[in-house]
Amino acid sequence: MTVIVRDFRPADAEAWVQVRRAALPCMVTTPEQVVFDLANAHPDQRFRLLVAEEDGELIGTAQVGVAYEATEPGRAFCNPYVRPDRLGRGAGSLLVQVAEGYLAGASATAVYSWVLDEPANRTFAECRGYRSSRRAHFLRLDLANATLPPSATLPPGVELRTGADFAADPRPLFEADAETVADEPGDIDAQFTDYQDWLTHTWRNPGLDHELTSVAVVDGRVAAFTAARTDGLTRYASGMTGTRRAFRGRGLAKLVKNDSLHRARAAGYTDAYTGNDAGNGPMLAVNTWFGYEICATEVRYVRELG
Repeated sequence: MTVIVRDFRPADAEAWVQVRRAALPCMVTTPEQVVFDLANAHPDQRFRLLVAEEDGELIGTAQVGVAYEATEPGRAFCNPYVRPDRLGRGAGSLLVQVAEGYLAGASATAVYSWVLDEPANRTFAECRGYRSSRRAHFLRLDLANATLPPSATLPPGVELRTGADFAADPRPLFEADAETVADEPGDIDAQFTDYQDWLTHTWRNPGLDHELTSVAVVDGRVAAFTAARTDGLTRYASGMTGTRRAFRGRGLAKLVKNDSLHRARAAGYTDAYTGNDAGNGPMLAVNTWFGYEICATEVRYVRELG
């Protein structure tokens, strides 16, 4: 049995998704999404998809690149996953080795990685010089059977719209996304400043469902939103829920999430997922209020290069 690492090919898309779903079932992705992400990556990201192959069978994957939106230069990422029934064959080690060599050549000075919070995975990272920094949770809601809060009466001056309502001019959503991302907990500070880049990678992303994305508008201004991502079948995910600074503390995050969840269930989605930084107590409380339960936890690791 021989394991090799090579670059992703479009024909690998279905197998790629199968590996990711086996390793991390809470992640909502599709073959179309994988191909789109690679084809439309920003040049400064130096984005690369690696696959580990054993005798013709794809058993591992890794997303590798430079965090080009980071406020500090030299930040990079490598997120490897191996099928649980193919662990111990050296695929993970080979993926990390190839990724680190590539990133070092791209002038990266630190590599960040998400690692499932399990003893074997954490040992794998720590033996390679990675140190942990923080945790994040994946949460799941049984959308088909959950008792969602009833739709609330809208406060004066508040309207609920969908992402599709902004098709002619999505810039207000870009501005709201940029502001809330800047305040999101994390170890790589990011700034969205390029509207055209946002249009390409976020707004036109095939995983973003404009119809199920809910937006709260207060006195004509976008105040809060929840971005809906789906697999087009049964799985729905909150890609980002944010409230602009001037409108926080009014319950708008609950309002948009509830609206989107109701409409997602009506559209036939049965499983809802979301991600939550473990230190973001307010958002974790909102998700728990809806009935989400933690289904997996990842630990953020970092290794300095050079």
